[in-house]
Amino acid sequence: MAAVFHNNAEKFGEMGCVGYKNQQGKYVDVSWNRMKELIMDLGSYLISRGILPNDRVALFSANRYEWWVCDQAILACGAVNVPIYATNSAEEARFILEDSDSKISFVGSQDQLQKVLEAKPRLPILTDIIILDDLTKPVEGVLTFKQAVAKGTAAEAYKELEERIRNINPEDVATLIYTSGTTGNPKGVMLTHNNFVAQCDQCYAIAPSRYHEDHTLISFLPLSHSFERTCGYYLPMTFGKKVIFAEDFSKIMTNFREIRPTLIVSVPRLFEKIHAGILAKVAKVSPRRQKIFAWALELAYRNVEYICDNERPRQGWFAVKYFIADRLIFRTLKKLIGLDNLKFALSGGGPLSIADAEFFLGMGIKVLEGYGLSETCPIVTANREEKIKPGTVGPALKDTIIKIGEGGEVLIKGPQVMKGYFKNDAATNEVFTADGFFQTGDIGEIDSDGYLKITGRIKDLIITSGGKNVSPQNIETSLSCSKFIEQVAIIGDNRKFLTALIVPAFPELEGWAKENKIRFDSPKDLIENQSVKKLIGDEIASYTKDYARVEQIKNFTLLENEWTQESDELTPTQKLKRRVINQKYAKQIDCMYPEDNS
Repeated sequence: MAAVFHNNAEKFGEMGCVGYKNQQGKYVDVSWNRMKELIMDLGSYLISRGILPNDRVALFSANRYEWWVCDQAILACGAVNVPIYATNSAEEARFILEDSDSKISFVGSQDQLQKVLEAKPRLPILTDIIILDDLTKPVEGVLTFKQAVAKGTAAEAYKELEERIRNINPEDVATLIYTSGTTGNPKGVMLTHNNFVAQCDQCYAIAPSRYHEDHTLISFLPLSHSFERTCGYYLPMTFGKKVIFAEDFSKIMTNFREIRPTLIVSVPRLFEKIHAGILAKVAKVSPRRQKIFAWALELAYRNVEYICDNERPRQGWFAVKYFIADRLIFRTLKKLIGLDNLKFALSGGGPLSIADAEFFLGMGIKVLEGYGLSETCPIVTANREEKIKPGTVGPALKDTIIKIGEGGEVLIKGPQVMKGYFKNDAATNEVFTADGFFQTGDIGEIDSDGYLKITGRIKDLIITSGGKNVSPQNIETSLSCSKFIEQVAIIGDNRKFLTALIVPAFPELEGWAKENKIRFDSPKDLIENQSVKKLIGDEIASYTKDYARVEQIKNFTLLENEWTQESDELTPTQKLKRRVINQKYAKQIDCMYPEDNS
């Protein structure tokens, strides 16, 4: 991957490689040439500090253009990048730094610096700390990014750096990506240069013509995660497409309107929030405009079959009506949310509900859902523009073999599969079959078109006290289709029946309460109201009516605070931390099972 960047820098020169918003609030580009200069200088610094091929260097920072510079400098040295999520705690950072034997750590901000300094007395191997932000006053043992670049310029280790780039073996480890560690200490996933190169080639094979178009991407998923690392960084870097860094996830809608990207890489949570936000705003407009939107939305849902088959509505009265709806509603709506230039979007990292997928597809926004894991770099399957099947994650990528093993487990073999877990042969051997297939831990099925559908995760399976196996993921995805339900976690492991913790969609709920003359002063008032509880109960019954008796929700609790990464219920990729939720809301859960507490 280091050679890929350097070859492209020669090709694209002064063209914009990345962009970011400066302190004056303006977006500025950093050219390929300038990025290469910084990479060479920083790589020279790392060599001067004794970094050897295969040494580990940590990168503890939020997304920014310097993240790319640090990554490329590390790779150019033949070393291994060890990314740490920007939101990780001091203890989580310490574990990764210690387990990886990292010799140097880059940190983004003062907050991350303090966490590493707190851990440093327990990290005898860690020598240097380099902060990407400027320091207001010097800190002993800490250099700024600018100082490290200047020292690298003075060291002039460029010839050795170029030699190291030439000597990188494709099977050399490029990164250690640590898993979330929800069932114990996280494991370091070893991904090689060849894993990433093969993955880029596989993605190109999905739609070669797309890579000859001009694209501007917006980077907001954590670069520490393999989905953004591959699809939001290495893929556009490989094909010379510009990436602009969002300020942060809380400002993403503003950044969309400012940047107007042509391609986005996201997790389902973003699509859920945009969908819910649009419906909440529509609920506040006049009845006449609501009727117009409802009319347009009905046409959008009828358009799904056409866009899924990569067709336009055929001639006839429907085509005329859809044309009018597109001009009056959809184009205006897409412009308002900054997605009017969007050619397609990639969704991964979790299940995208059919309702969310069809909402965007109907408006002409092609959302292609895929599937993968950190251990697979990460993409294994993806929907194709010529045939989109909502509810599935698409067919296998080029050179990838998928089969369904015992208990419905999805098994994978392909060039994107990891080398193994760092310093953990036992765990590595445990996840590979005798014939070399990686055991994903996900449960799935493959249809007649070769499209994979994920139906659950083995570790998330709820086993009731009656011995019935239930996949909570499917039920949660169904319930999230309700406009009144923002977040949900199904409970029931070793219990007699299923219950649910639910965070309502408060903007929608508030609108409903006002229409029904229900007085409230706070979210707490709403979740304690009996009419609100009946509404949510009716929604649960409606969206789970097709599930088996054992999968029905017998009780639920409404919560007033949204689950976030900061409050620790969500991972950096917006997945539920089930263990944390079970512990944090143990009292509320116990109250839903009065017979167990009698």
